[in-house]
Amino acid sequence: QVQPVESGGGSVQAGGSLRLSCAASGFTDCRYEMSWYRQTPGAEREFVSSIDSSGSIRYADSVKGRFTISQDNAKRTVYLQMNSLKAEDTATYYCKRHVITCPWATQLNGMDYWGKGTLVTISS
Repeated sequence: QVQPVESGGGSVQAGGSLRLSCAASGFTDCRYEMSWYRQTPGAEREFVSSIDSSGSIRYADSVKGRFTISQDNAKRTVYLQMNSLKAEDTATYYCKRHVITCPWATQLNGMDYWGKGTLVTISS
């Protein structure tokens, strides 16, 4: 499954938690970065968090201290644990796979693959 597949979205009350999952297989022996983005209607897609093959992690300032990204290489799955959720976290969350380098298929270098998104709704 080259295309990421997100799951775990839903509706929770403010202050609650959700864990999103992003499954993506293939690209064996390639270096890549997995990211979460979110988007609300009429707004641009915004960066939330990322983790690369070496484990380097980044977060948007708006989610630091509340969200945690992790990966299970054996399951080829990336998780986004979201705690202390706020109404402004309501959005469709998308997983992106960015190929950094792929020695056996250099034409894939720099390619981005997006999932179809999962909706997160936070009620106040």
